[in-house]
Amino acid sequence: MTDDDLPISYQAAARGTPVLSSSGATIGTLEHVLEVPEVDVFDGIVIATDGGLRFIDADQVLQITRSRIRSTVDDAQASQLPPSLPVVNETTTSSTSVQWKSRTGRSQTATMRGIG
Repeated sequence: MTDDDLPISYQAAARGTPVLSSSGATIGTLEHVLEVPEVDVFDGIVIATDGGLRFIDADQVLQITRSRIRSTVDDAQASQLPPSLPVVNETTTSSTSVQWKSRTGRSQTATMRGIG
């Protein structure tokens, strides 16, 4: 196992990291990490796909490494991921507060952390 295959924190995830389905197929690349910093909670990821930005809930993220992000989303589910349509509430130099609809349809508020 190389260092690129070792699990890392969501806080160390880098924009552009490939995101894989449960079969290992690439379904997109990491665009943003969503977190609720006030309670130190990882809330999910936003990925760039051929169909636009899509949301993957934290409980669907299996593992984050330097070289890839593995999800529990199967190939059929990948094509049905909900769009990520954040509404920006407040911006700082390092993060942006956003609201969006989760895959369950409930309204969510989290911080979209700037990633390098």
